[in-house]
Order: sequence, then structure tokens, then C-alpha cells
Amino acid sequence: MTPVATAPSIRRHAHPYGDVMGLVGWTPLIRLNRVAEGTRTPVYGKAEFMNPGGSVKDRIGLAMIEAGEAAGLLEPGGTIVEGTSGNTGLALAMAAATRGYRCIFTMPDKMSLEKVRLLRAFGAEVVITPTAVSPDHPEHYVNRARAIAESTPGGFLADQFYNRANPEAHYRTTGPEVWAQTEGAVTHFFAGAGTGGTISGTGKYLKEQNPAVRVIGTDPVGSVIAGFFETGEVCAGAPYKVEGLGNDKIPGTLDFEYIDEYRRVTDAEAFAMARRLVAEEGLFVGGSSGLIVHAALAEARRIDDPEACVVAVLCDWGEHYLTRQYDDEWMRNNGFLARKRATVAEMAASKLERLPGLLTVAPSTPVRMAISTLSSHNVSQLPVVVAGECLGSIAENELMSEVLADRAVLDQEVETVMAAPYPVLDETADAEAATRLLSGSAHAVLIRSGGALEGILTRYDLVRSLAASP
Repeated sequence: MTPVATAPSIRRHAHPYGDVMGLVGWTPLIRLNRVAEGTRTPVYGKAEFMNPGGSVKDRIGLAMIEAGEAAGLLEPGGTIVEGTSGNTGLALAMAAATRGYRCIFTMPDKMSLEKVRLLRAFGAEVVITPTAVSPDHPEHYVNRARAIAESTPGGFLADQFYNRANPEAHYRTTGPEVWAQTEGAVTHFFAGAGTGGTISGTGKYLKEQNPAVRVIGTDPVGSVIAGFFETGEVCAGAPYKVEGLGNDKIPGTLDFEYIDEYRRVTDAEAFAMARRLVAEEGLFVGGSSGLIVHAALAEARRIDDPEACVVAVLCDWGEHYLTRQYDDEWMRNNGFLARKRATVAEMAASKLERLPGLLTVAPSTPVRMAISTLSSHNVSQLPVVVAGECLGSIAENELMSEVLADRAVLDQEVETVMAAPYPVLDETADAEAATRLLSGSAHAVLIRSGGALEGILTRYDLVRSLAASP
């Protein structure tokens, strides 16, 4: 391959374009570095999110419209209808805007709100359909789109899952670009399949140039495509969260003859890698890109060959998923991100009361003075401390009971009435450790920081903190 460029060419857009569709294609090939650390095999991302509509589907939007026009199926003033996970709809809407067509799109209800709003921003009508229906159900988003197209005067079903203009667009553009950008050095090409157009068209072109190129499909766990590739049978699928890849049936635009093998990736692996690509590579991509890169990096490590060249498709722009994989609460609610465990030091610091450091008494302190300390600072527990060590404890309720039973206790020293010392936890201990101790006989735990006792967490403090946690 040619040396990796360090800056974009100043002549990249040296001439004006006729319209926005002229920007589609010739997306950059970008070396992955930090996520591939320790991997001798170079891995590159084909940055399809840099298409004007933000996804690889920009390549097929105009191609399907032009094919419909050429076949006389789409006439001026017509309506383009499609079942989409969002990106194909956006590509069609963008191309339709330059030609004056109306658009109606059906989308499963698992898709992100951002995609729905984007389509509506282009003036498209969006019909939301249930995700959890079988492929032959009339409310399945593909079947609903077909019904709408048939009942709409001038309706044209783009039919991305069966339209041969889909893989043909990638055969004409994506494949030649990858081949040229790697100077024919590509040895492994990784892509997913929603419709199968990207991997089929690109794979066909690459294998025509060099039959030894390995074309590897990636599939979300729950999709039926990988299983069909391996067994020839369509098994029952299962729900998954990654958008745009995988399917619950086998698309007609997926040509298995150009695919060498398939890899399955979980939602959790896909989302984790997508977030790493943002944080470590500056590549703001969707979950499908994370899924593909996860599989590509695993293969790069396995082959361990600096002469190989792995290319992975970065399918779309991450802004489409701000309320999904890039929202920590959504990730936690769906089990993809562990809830942050607050430390005992953090819980103590969040207490409503602001005290002048850790309040303590000495064993020789008169009970009368200890009660005054409890009252003036509105606290219920005090540790009895000598030389930085807790020797005992006093609790307001127990102490008041003893005074009521015998007023002479007021003039005694604290050590005569103190209870067992409070347990001590390091400042980094979490709520679980505090819960185990405070579920027993202890009324509070002390917090040690840097070798010194710095704070206290009572049962009330712990319960209040747990109740406030999401």
C-alpha cells in the first residue's frame, strides 16, 4: 500500500458538484490504531459515515431510484416507499429531494428516535411498525411497505432487500474504491448484511480482482443469516439491539457465493467497540460499525501477519444513536453497561449535612459533653477514637435511654457507656461492602483515607443514597 496520508488533500473538492448526490462515494480508508494496539496486522476502516447522508446506504439510494426510472416504475411526481432501519430511507429521501419525489417509509419500533426525526426533516412520512412480529406478518415493516406501495397511486417500492441495483451499486463503487485505496493489497474484507448489498457487490468485485481475498460476513447474535450460511436452514431468530445489520429472513440481494465465512458478534461486544472507536480513534460510528470492527480485529489478531490488510466497513454516523448506545442510562437499562457503584467516600460526601470533618469523642469525655456534641451537630452516632483508632461508639438512642434510667450517667466518662467500635472501610469500598456491615449490628461504618479516619456513613446515609440511585 501507499504510505498513510497524514492530512487530507487540499484538492479533495477542487471542483463544484451538480448536486449533493455527487458527494456520494470515494469515502476515506482510515487506519485503526489504539483499538488495534498490539496487533501486527494492519486494520483499516472504510469510513462510509462520511457520505453526505451519513451512511453506506447513500450508495444505493440514488441507484435504486435510477433503476426504477429506467424501468418506468417511477415516474415524475411519484411516491417512493420503502421498509427501512433508517439509513436507506435517509439515502432515498436525500436523492428524492433532488428529483422532487414524495417518500413514505416504514420502520420497526426498535429504531432510534434520531432516525425517525431525520426522515421527517426531509419531508418523509414515517410509519412505525412492531419489531416483534414474524417475517410473514402483515405488520412486518417490509410487508407493510409493500402494501402501502401497492395502494398508493404512483407508488414505487424501492425494495432494497430484492432490488439488484443494491449490490450492483457496490460492485461499481465500493469494490473498486477498496481495491484502489489498498493498491490491491486487501486480503480480508469485513462487512455485515442487512440487505446483503454491501458485502455481495464489494465481495464480488474484490474476488474478481483476486480470488484469494477473504470476504467475511458479520452477524448480530439473534439474526438468522449466519446460521443459514452455515447450515442452509433458516432457524428461529431472536431479538437484538444493533440496528441495520442482520435479518429475520434471507434477503434476495445477499449473494453467499462471494462470502467465505461468517462471524457472530453480540450486542454488548458491538456497542462496546463502537464506544471505543469514538473514545480512542475519534470515529463517531454506530453499533453496526462496532460489530464489524470487533470481528475484524479478532481476525487480525488471529492471523498476526503484517503483510495482510484487513478492511472493515464503518457503516454509519454515530449521531443517529445518541439516545441508544451513546446514552449511558439506555446502555445500563439494557444490560450493556454496569451501573456505577458509588464508593463509601462518595456517599458520605453526598450527605445533606455538612459537618466540620469527622466528629469524635475520647473515652474520657463526659457523657454530658458527648450529648451536647450529638445535639449541636444533629448527628446520632459518635465514634470513640484514640490515636486514630476507633475503640468504641455511642449512639444517641441508647445513650438517652441510659440517662433516663439513671441521671448519674451524665457525669460518667464515655468509656463507661460506649458500645462496640464501628467497623472501618477503605474510601474505595462500595455500597455492597457497607450494606453487609450495616445489615448487622453496626449503626455506622468509618471511612479511612490515606491511613486516617476521615468520615462516617450511617445506616440512614446508606439507605438515602441507595434510594436516590437510578
